[in-house]
Amino acid sequence: MIARISACFLLGVLTVAAQQAPLKNEVQGVFPDAKALYVDLHEHPELSSHEERTATLLAGKLRALGYEVTEHVGGTGIVAILKNGPGPTVMLRTELDALPVLEQTGLPFASKVVSKDEAGHDVPVMHACGHDLHMSALFGTAEIMSTSKNTWHGTLMLVGQPAEETISGAKKMLADGLFTHFPKPDVAVALHDTNENPAGEVGYVPGIFNTSADSIKVTLYGRGGHGSRPDVTIDPVLMAASIVVRLQSIVAREIKPGNVAVVTVGYIHAGMKNNIIPDDAEMGLTLRSRDPKIRARLVAAVERIVKAEAEASGAEKMPLIEHPEETAAVYNDPVLAEHLRPVLEAALGKENVVKNEATMGSEDFAAYVNAGVTSFYFQIGASDPEKLAAAKAEGKLPPGPHSSKFAPVLDPSLNAGITAEVAVLRSLLQGTPADIAKFTEHKGQ
Repeated sequence: MIARISACFLLGVLTVAAQQAPLKNEVQGVFPDAKALYVDLHEHPELSSHEERTATLLAGKLRALGYEVTEHVGGTGIVAILKNGPGPTVMLRTELDALPVLEQTGLPFASKVVSKDEAGHDVPVMHACGHDLHMSALFGTAEIMSTSKNTWHGTLMLVGQPAEETISGAKKMLADGLFTHFPKPDVAVALHDTNENPAGEVGYVPGIFNTSADSIKVTLYGRGGHGSRPDVTIDPVLMAASIVVRLQSIVAREIKPGNVAVVTVGYIHAGMKNNIIPDDAEMGLTLRSRDPKIRARLVAAVERIVKAEAEASGAEKMPLIEHPEETAAVYNDPVLAEHLRPVLEAALGKENVVKNEATMGSEDFAAYVNAGVTSFYFQIGASDPEKLAAAKAEGKLPPGPHSSKFAPVLDPSLNAGITAEVAVLRSLLQGTPADIAKFTEHKGQ
């Protein structure tokens, strides 16, 4: 059985190798349209769960290519299906949302968008994570796949997912029937750009790709008063400061050194004037880990410390601890990853495919893996090679995702993204679901 499966994938590798030159021409053919979409999306970013224009634009372009498109899945999500006879079902996902970041790239098409966030505040918006690049790559890939049905068979499922930045969109789409109203894929594929690889290079990670993420919101209740009389107040700012210091003892004092664990306090909001002690304070935390047991210990430790510091401060009301966002770590089936490595090498050149280390970022693509779908999530380099080399020589990195100055080198990043996606999809859509079933023995975390 294994020999037959290996032969099937070897055939896929040889097929891709034989098509390398034609694929290059195909990518060059769709690149202008994909680049134009990139510029449009970059100029018109939208915040998580508000990607109305983005979703409508992408849905319309996929529908024009012959895909059967369903909109408003899990909010603003879209699903595009292209059937091409019997065979596996393979899903390719992209994200739709942008970030509340003021763009400082200097690009001629830089975003000038200002939108309301969930709290009603006016915030600048930018595609600071490269989702515009991801969407443009998916569109270019979709065009090639729709015009080359003789190179694959089965069902191609394209997913435009909202709200990845709030790690909530995947769960919303699943809850809205993504894998029940539509075919459940045998494999799910996605890419993400990175500033840690040069533009045009692809990185893959077998096994655990990144970390889990837990967002914790803490509201501390004190007793406000005049800044000159702190003795008659219960100061929530001091309470918050004590909690911040104590939280940093979790890693290395409670979690064994060497284990992956991060506790970060991203914000403290309290008060409005220097001589007024406020009634309350709000803190926002992110917790990162790879081991589910460590993850549980982190959450429990945060809750224990927050409550204990509030009690030590004499708080008359215990803190409110909320857990609004969470996701597990993305897990790439290592057998599948190693089978697809030569496919990528054949399409992009062996020198442009590298094995990367797992990242400390997080991504709700894990929800699809935990729903029982085998994953291949890989990276596409986005940095100027010379600038990257110079930065690394100084122990630094160029601006990357979530930076106001992050701007992928579009060619060859977009070119390589389309090439890699088409090569991977064609390889997976060569055999049967039974062939891919070999790679379902490693599931989730």
